[in-house]
Amino acid sequence: MEDNKEKKPKTVIEVIDSGPLKISGNFILKDIKRDKETPMGEVWLCRCGKSSDKPFCDGSHKNK
Repeated sequence: MEDNKEKKPKTVIEVIDSGPLKISGNFILKDIKRDKETPMGEVWLCRCGKSSDKPFCDGSHKNK
């Protein structure tokens, strides 16, 4: 067995109950609509549609 396996970066996506998606690791966020591509380390993405900073979560889901 060969020990020289290429180690790939790990990205983790966590689904928060009644909250956003937390994505952490080595990834690139591509915003096709705004033609932007940004490397990220950790990001919280809105799932409720209430955020004024979409696609990012601004905590609006907590206001009922």
